[in-house]
Amino acid sequence: MRHHVKGKKLNRDSAQRKALALNLSRELITHERIRTTRAKADFVRGKVERMITIARRGLAHEDPQRAVHARRQVASRLNNERKLVGKVFDELAPRYEGRPGGYTRIYRLGPRKGDNAPMVMLELVDREED
Repeated sequence: MRHHVKGKKLNRDSAQRKALALNLSRELITHERIRTTRAKADFVRGKVERMITIARRGLAHEDPQRAVHARRQVASRLNNERKLVGKVFDELAPRYEGRPGGYTRIYRLGPRKGDNAPMVMLELVDREED
Protein backbone atom coordinates (compact mmCIF):
# COMPACT_ATOMS: atom_id res chain seq x y z
CA MET A 1 0.00 0.00 0.00
CA ARG A 2 1.13 3.52 -0.78
CA HIS A 3 0.11 5.27 2.42
CA HIS A 4 1.74 8.71 2.74
CA VAL A 5 3.82 8.12 -0.40
CA LYS A 6 3.58 11.16 -2.62
CA GLY A 7 5.29 12.26 -5.76
CA LYS A 8 6.33 10.45 -8.91
CA LYS A 9 9.66 8.70 -9.45
CA LEU A 10 9.49 8.54 -13.28
CA ASN A 11 11.94 5.61 -13.31
CA ARG A 12 14.82 7.93 -12.37
CA ASP A 13 17.06 8.38 -9.37
CA SER A 14 16.81 11.56 -7.32
CA ALA A 15 19.52 13.50 -9.19
CA GLN A 16 17.93 12.73 -12.56
CA ARG A 17 14.49 13.72 -11.24
CA LYS A 18 15.84 17.00 -9.93
CA ALA A 19 17.54 17.75 -13.26
CA LEU A 20 14.38 16.84 -15.17
CA ALA A 21 12.24 19.09 -12.98
CA LEU A 22 14.67 21.97 -13.43
CA ASN A 23 14.85 21.57 -17.21
CA LEU A 24 11.10 21.23 -17.70
CA SER A 25 10.41 24.19 -15.39
CA ARG A 26 13.01 26.27 -17.21
CA GLU A 27 11.53 25.46 -20.62
CA LEU A 28 7.96 26.10 -19.50
CA ILE A 29 8.83 29.50 -18.05
CA THR A 30 10.92 30.45 -21.08
CA HIS A 31 8.55 29.33 -23.84
CA GLU A 32 5.29 29.28 -21.83
CA ARG A 33 4.32 26.08 -23.66
CA ILE A 34 5.99 22.67 -23.86
CA ARG A 35 5.13 19.32 -25.41
CA THR A 36 5.89 16.38 -23.12
CA THR A 37 4.45 13.15 -21.74
CA ARG A 38 1.50 13.16 -19.39
CA ALA A 39 3.51 11.86 -16.42
CA LYS A 40 6.23 14.51 -16.81
CA ALA A 41 3.62 17.26 -17.21
CA ASP A 42 1.89 16.19 -14.01
CA PHE A 43 5.28 16.05 -12.29
CA VAL A 44 6.37 19.58 -13.22
CA ARG A 45 2.99 21.32 -13.15
CA GLY A 46 2.83 21.70 -9.38
CA LYS A 47 6.41 22.92 -9.15
CA VAL A 48 5.84 25.75 -11.64
CA GLU A 49 2.53 26.75 -10.10
CA ARG A 50 4.17 26.90 -6.68
CA MET A 51 6.92 29.18 -8.01
CA ILE A 52 4.36 31.57 -9.50
CA THR A 53 2.42 31.61 -6.22
CA ILE A 54 5.59 32.45 -4.28
CA ALA A 55 6.35 35.25 -6.74
CA ARG A 56 2.82 36.62 -6.39
CA ARG A 57 3.19 36.65 -2.62
CA GLY A 58 6.52 38.46 -2.98
CA LEU A 59 4.92 41.19 -5.08
CA ALA A 60 1.91 41.58 -2.80
CA HIS A 61 3.84 42.46 0.37
CA GLU A 62 5.05 45.95 1.11
CA ASP A 63 7.72 44.48 3.36
CA PRO A 64 10.95 44.41 1.29
CA GLN A 65 12.35 41.52 3.33
CA ARG A 66 9.49 39.27 2.27
CA ALA A 67 9.92 40.29 -1.35
CA VAL A 68 13.64 39.44 -1.21
CA HIS A 69 12.88 36.14 0.49
CA ALA A 70 10.36 35.21 -2.20
CA ARG A 71 12.84 36.11 -4.93
CA ARG A 72 15.52 33.97 -3.30
CA GLN A 73 13.14 31.03 -2.95
CA VAL A 74 12.23 31.14 -6.64
CA ALA A 75 15.88 31.64 -7.60
CA SER A 76 16.91 28.56 -5.64
CA ARG A 77 14.31 26.49 -7.48
CA LEU A 78 15.50 27.81 -10.85
CA ASN A 79 19.22 27.25 -10.21
CA ASN A 80 19.80 31.01 -9.72
CA GLU A 81 19.17 31.94 -13.36
CA ARG A 82 18.59 35.68 -13.25
CA LYS A 83 16.69 35.94 -16.54
CA LEU A 84 14.17 33.30 -15.52
CA VAL A 85 13.70 34.74 -12.03
CA GLY A 86 13.19 38.16 -13.60
CA LYS A 87 10.60 36.77 -15.99
CA VAL A 88 8.71 35.06 -13.18
CA PHE A 89 8.58 38.26 -11.11
CA ASP A 90 8.26 40.86 -13.88
CA GLU A 91 5.91 39.10 -16.32
CA LEU A 92 4.23 36.04 -14.83
CA ALA A 93 3.43 37.15 -11.28
CA PRO A 94 1.73 40.43 -12.38
CA ARG A 95 -0.17 38.54 -15.10
CA TYR A 96 -1.72 36.19 -12.54
CA GLU A 97 -2.22 38.79 -9.80
CA GLY A 98 -6.00 38.37 -9.59
CA ARG A 99 -6.05 34.62 -10.26
CA PRO A 100 -6.37 32.38 -7.19
CA GLY A 101 -4.45 29.49 -8.77
CA GLY A 102 -4.49 27.21 -11.77
CA TYR A 103 -1.81 28.90 -13.88
CA THR A 104 -1.23 25.95 -16.20
CA ARG A 105 -3.38 23.99 -18.64
CA ILE A 106 -2.87 20.53 -20.12
CA TYR A 107 -4.10 19.57 -23.59
CA ARG A 108 -3.98 15.92 -24.63
CA LEU A 109 -2.32 15.37 -27.99
CA GLY A 110 -2.57 11.61 -28.42
CA PRO A 111 0.04 8.86 -28.33
CA ARG A 112 3.68 9.29 -29.34
CA LYS A 113 4.56 7.41 -32.49
CA GLY A 114 7.56 5.45 -31.23
CA ASP A 115 6.43 4.04 -27.88
CA ASN A 116 2.74 5.00 -27.69
CA ALA A 117 3.33 7.24 -24.65
CA PRO A 118 0.47 9.71 -24.02
CA MET A 119 1.67 13.16 -25.12
CA VAL A 120 0.30 16.46 -23.83
CA MET A 121 0.79 20.18 -24.33
CA LEU A 122 1.49 21.92 -21.02
CA GLU A 123 1.05 25.69 -21.23
CA LEU A 124 0.60 28.72 -19.05
CA VAL A 125 -2.91 30.14 -19.00
CA ASP A 126 -3.57 33.65 -20.43
CA ARG A 127 -0.40 33.69 -22.46
CA GLU A 128 -0.06 35.79 -25.56
CA GLU A 129 -0.60 33.80 -28.73
CA ASP A 130 2.19 33.66 -31.30
